[in-house]
Amino acid sequence: MSKQDLSTGVYQLENGYWGYRFIVTVNGRKKAQKRVKDEQGKPYKTKNQAIKARTIAMEQERNKQLQPIQIQKKTVKEVYQEYCEHGRSGKAYTTIKKQDSLWKNHLCSRFGNMYIEEITLAEIEDYLSELYYLEGRAYSYVESFLKMFYLIFGQAYSRNYMSVDAYNKMCINKSTKIHMPKMKVDEETDIVYFDKEEMNYLDKYFKGTNAETAYMLGKYCGLRINECYGLKWSDIDFKNGIISIERQMQYQEGLIKLVPLKTRNAKRKIYMCSTLKKYLKKQHNQMKKDAKELAKQRQQNQTFIEDVSGNTISSLELVNSLSNGKIQTVNSMKFHSRTLQGEHNIMFKYHYLRHTYGTNLAALNTPEYLLCNQMGHSGSHVTHKYYVAISETGVDELVKNLEQL
Repeated sequence: MSKQDLSTGVYQLENGYWGYRFIVTVNGRKKAQKRVKDEQGKPYKTKNQAIKARTIAMEQERNKQLQPIQIQKKTVKEVYQEYCEHGRSGKAYTTIKKQDSLWKNHLCSRFGNMYIEEITLAEIEDYLSELYYLEGRAYSYVESFLKMFYLIFGQAYSRNYMSVDAYNKMCINKSTKIHMPKMKVDEETDIVYFDKEEMNYLDKYFKGTNAETAYMLGKYCGLRINECYGLKWSDIDFKNGIISIERQMQYQEGLIKLVPLKTRNAKRKIYMCSTLKKYLKKQHNQMKKDAKELAKQRQQNQTFIEDVSGNTISSLELVNSLSNGKIQTVNSMKFHSRTLQGEHNIMFKYHYLRHTYGTNLAALNTPEYLLCNQMGHSGSHVTHKYYVAISETGVDELVKNLEQL
């Protein structure tokens, strides 16, 4: 081995002494080591001392005769229970509820009593195909089951209930790991947006209703419904035209609460257009007027809820609060969804306003990184869907470009 090769992984510290680092693989597991002092606690004064110490340390690691890891026999139910007890602290409330629902209603009866090491790849992929093709479950819903299998196997592997080879086969190796069924040709796209005619109709429908403010926030900001109803007046900066998304509204154990956003990227600042800014300013002034003229009603009708900080606040601080003080929640939009579908033949979901917002901004050539930020996506791969979706606005732009050919 050359002198240059021996120097790999050796580096000099700011104080002039030396250190080393390396990674070796033992029994299929990678082990990293980093040291700046010897076993007596003395620093490596020269580069050669560090090189020699690193060479010896690497050789010792390679020569260790580790006892074969004893794989404990555990059922899927035991692994999932252990995960619930020790592995999901800090998970969002909705994530926990979703995992428990998938487990109790589906996975437990089918796989609960099976031993981790005895489950085959074919059994899992057959199950996913059954959910998708035979039961007609949505593709995105079936993906939730795939994630659950990865979660359970990851938990089992981390606690030596699953061998390295078995884990790699199920979750790591691209050629063998669990895959989703092939998507149907007629599978609905995730992006559902309203065209200009539908938006004009919705503008007229929501005008003057108790959900008009929520509608405007969905249309001009692309907020998720929980973010919309968790918005406080203090989150709106009228001077700079910015809305800060800091929290979301959720029902937890039957109680309305303002809780942290699900992801780090969801916490963001959204820029308002002049139309929305003018509308919200008008609503804010009306709120101040109502606070004086309807003070007693508002005080009687207000609801006290727990804020993200744990403190109790009045529902009067929320943007989506009626003039008489009654709180508006994520359930307030359900009536309008039913009415629009039943009486007006429009399939309305609040989330489609978000899709429309993103699709239109993408069609207007908004830089992808900016749209990703405004939407609060966890990654640009999600935002990219809006740039490949075919929209009315996008087609208009295409026609203009074709005329220039």
